[in-house]
Amino acid sequence: MKGYRKSNLLIYSLLTILTLMGPVSKPSAGESQPWGDPKNALIVDAYELNTIDWTAFLQDKRIAGFISKASDGLPESFSCTGDHGGDTVAHCRTMWRKYAVSRELFQTRRMLAKTNGLLWGAYHLGRPGNPIDQANHFLDYADPQPDELMVLDIDGMDATQFMSLDDAQIFVAHIKVRTGRYPMLYVNHNTARYIADHRGTYPLLSRLPLWYARYKPDVKGTFPLGNWDNYAIWQFVSSDNCSEKSCPYRVPGTLTDIDVNVVPMTKVQLAKIWPQGDLLPAKPLPAPDLTIALAPMCSGPRQTLVSLMPDVDPVVTASTPQTKPVEINELNYQDF
Repeated sequence: MKGYRKSNLLIYSLLTILTLMGPVSKPSAGESQPWGDPKNALIVDAYELNTIDWTAFLQDKRIAGFISKASDGLPESFSCTGDHGGDTVAHCRTMWRKYAVSRELFQTRRMLAKTNGLLWGAYHLGRPGNPIDQANHFLDYADPQPDELMVLDIDGMDATQFMSLDDAQIFVAHIKVRTGRYPMLYVNHNTARYIADHRGTYPLLSRLPLWYARYKPDVKGTFPLGNWDNYAIWQFVSSDNCSEKSCPYRVPGTLTDIDVNVVPMTKVQLAKIWPQGDLLPAKPLPAPDLTIALAPMCSGPRQTLVSLMPDVDPVVTASTPQTKPVEINELNYQDF
C-alpha cells in the first residue's frame, strides 16, 4: 500500500507540474523538417552547370516546380573588339559562346518543365552595377510569362560581389513597372534578418515573399521576422549540406550540387499562388526608444525625453501634424 500511495503521489505531482506549465505550444507549419511530409511540394532550382537526367528527374512526383537561373548581373557587351574592359578577345568570345549555350539551355529546360506539368520560375543573380540595366537584362533574358515566378537572388551582403540592398529596391520597383508584378526575394538568414531589422529603410524588399536559404533541420524561433510571418519557399538542400554519404533529400537524376526547396503546402495549393507578384502587408515599425539612461555616477530612475523637457506638451491633439505611411507606387519608387 505504501508503494501504491507513493506512485499516486508521484503521478499527482507530475500532473500538477504539467498544469502549471500550461499547454505545450505546437510548432508553426513547416518549422521542422517539412520535407519529411510527403504532402508538401518540393521545388528544384538549378543553374547552367547542374546536370540533370530528365527521364529520372521526372519520376519524382513530389517535384512541383523548377526555378532556373536566368541572367547574372549586367548584360555583356556584344563587341569583343578593343579593350573590352581589359579582357582578351579570346576570353570574350569564349564567354559569349557560354552565354549563348546557357540561354539555349534555359529555354530547353523551360520547355521540358512546362510540357511535363511543372511550374516554372526564373531568377536574376544580383551583382554590382546599374540596377535598372540589370532588371531589363533579366526581363529580356527570362521573358517571364504571367504564370511564371520571378526572383531576385542576393547571395550576400558584400556589395563588391552582390547587388546592394539599395540597388535591389530599385531593381524590384522597375520589375513592377514593366510587368505589373513584384519578384520574390531569395536571401540567406543573415540578410533576411538585416532587411527585417531595417524594414523602414527597405520598404519594398522587406515586403517581398521570402525564398529563405537555410540548411538546418528546423527554423524554430525564426519567424515572425519583420514583415515575414513565414517563408514562402525554404531552400533546405545545397552542396553545403548534401554529399554522397548524407543528404536531407535526393532528387533522382541529379547530383549532390542540386538545390532542393520545400513549401508547407500541397502541389495543388502551390499552383494557385505560384506567380506571386504582390507585396506582403506592412507591420508597424517598433516604437523608437525615447528613454535616456542617466550617467553612471547618477542614481535614481531613468528619465524620458518628455520628463527632461517640461515645457513640451506631451498631449497629441487633432491639430498636431502626424506622419502617415507613405504609399510606394510606380511614380515615386525612385524616392526610396
